[in-house]
Amino acid sequence: MKTLNIITLILVIIGAVNWGLIGLFRYDLVSSIFGDMSVLTRTIFGIVGIAGLYAFSFFARDKISNNA
Repeated sequence: MKTLNIITLILVIIGAVNWGLIGLFRYDLVSSIFGDMSVLTRTIFGIVGIAGLYAFSFFARDKISNNA
């Protein structure tokens, strides 16, 4: 399970960096590497989005482990 958490955090960081670049410089790194809204780009965005949703579970785990 720890491996999945690490992969999730890496994907969330990639997403955060990409959104930072978009917000600051209007530069979409993922789209520039894999093509503007190609199937691969949309797949990557989808995977990063799912990782972001999964990362919400970290809050519940942290709260449970702090109460124990």
